[in-house]
This record gives sequence, structure tokens and C-alpha cells, in this order.
Amino acid sequence: MNSINTNVGAMVALQSLNKISADLLVAQNRISTGLKVASAKDDGAAYAIAQRQRSSVKSLDAVKDSLSRNSSVVDVALTAGESVSELLTELKERALAASDTSLDSTARAALRADFVSIRDQITKTLSNSSFNGINLLNGSRSSIAALANEHGTSRLTVAAQNMSLGGSIVTLSAGADFSTASGAASLLSSLDSSINNVSAALARLGTSSKALDNHMTFIGKLQDTMTVGIGKLVDADLALESVKLQALQVKQQLAIQVLSISSQSQSWVLNLFR
Repeated sequence: MNSINTNVGAMVALQSLNKISADLLVAQNRISTGLKVASAKDDGAAYAIAQRQRSSVKSLDAVKDSLSRNSSVVDVALTAGESVSELLTELKERALAASDTSLDSTARAALRADFVSIRDQITKTLSNSSFNGINLLNGSRSSIAALANEHGTSRLTVAAQNMSLGGSIVTLSAGADFSTASGAASLLSSLDSSINNVSAALARLGTSSKALDNHMTFIGKLQDTMTVGIGKLVDADLALESVKLQALQVKQQLAIQVLSISSQSQSWVLNLFR
């Protein structure tokens, strides 16, 4: 039946044009955003997975920050501890020299003055070995703990090493002094013990520092891997989308021409009334 009220050909052509226009819009959006899943309506499951992974990647930034801060605290402690070890070595040198019975009182007094000055320098070094208000060497802390995972359920703990004078590591007392050769000789045993203890404490701090650095490297690699995984879920293949875009543009032009032809297809009916 020929009808001027219902043009089936034009209706079909219009539906085809609408579908092509919708597909063209999708391709344009993917090219402009670089994403094939930009919102939940594109692919709800993929979007939900990607959002969870994005949250994890962001959370791992906080883990890296925590590891970085704690690593800096330990590095400062290592630097100060190495200075303490050097100062203890100097103290032993002064005490050993002063234990020589052939020294006169003037020379021994000069060595004693050096000894006291270096001893006090150890306390000053320890009091200035803080980073971000945290000091691992003066006894103010027993340990620090860095975040190790995105949930905060795992932590990397670093034990403090109290190097205060008169403690379990530096056994030399804060008031250690001498005025005679025998007094100087009596300090050598404590100094040897302190030097050995500080070396062991530095080894423990060094191991902890390496563990923090290694974990921070791992977290960075984990973030990279997760980011790649997110990209596989939501990133658009721009080469493929470019090809699709060109094909859809041609289809759109053809559909417009078909619609135009369909719209005019019933004009011949006018000839029946002439």
C-alpha cells in the first residue's frame, strides 16, 4: 500500500541513522577520553573493578609516604650513630694515650680536656639526631612502625637503638673522666664494649633501612602492575577507534542520503492527481 502518512523506508533509514549516530558518539567519546569504560553505564562490572583498583593504587601512595618518612628517620639515626662510633674511637685513643705512665701531668690534663669535650659531644650528637620529631638514639622511642599495605593491617617495625651514655649500648657513663694513668686505663674496657655495641646497633639499623627501601621499591612496582591492569580494563584502543570513527562517518553520510531519498520516494503520488 502506498501511503503519505506512513513512510516505512524513511522510518528504517532514520532508525539506522540514529544507531550510527549513537555509535559515532561512543567512538568520539572514547577517542577524546582515551577510555572505553569512562563510566558505570559503559560497563558496570569493569568500571567497579577499575574503581577498586584505583582506590588501592591511591592508598599505596600513603604507604610509600609512610615508608619514605620512616626511612628518613632511620637514615638520620644511622648518620648520627656513625658519628657516635667515631667519637667513641677518639675517646679510646685519648684514654689509651693518657694511660701511659710516662706522661707528665700537663700532657695528661690536655688529654683529659679532650676526652671530656668529646664525651659531651656524643650527647649533643644524640640530641640532634631527630627527623620529623622522631629520635631513635636518645631513648625517647622504643620503635617506629611504617605502613606496609593498603589496609594498614601490616607494618614494618624498626627497633630504636638507645645510644645514650651509661646505657646498654654505650656503657661509658655520662660522667666518665680520669686524672691518672690508672683511671684512664680503667675506661678502656668500657670503651671497647661501647664501640662493639654501637657497631652491632648500626648493623641492625642498616638492615632495617634496607628493608624499608626494598619494600618501597616493591610497592612502586605493585602500583605500576595494578595501573597496567586498570588500563587493560578501561583504556580504549585508539587505533581501532580511529578506524571505527572513519567508517561510522562514512556510514552516517550514506544514511543521511538514504533518508533523503526515502523521504522523497512518495513524491510520485502527486502525479496521480494531475
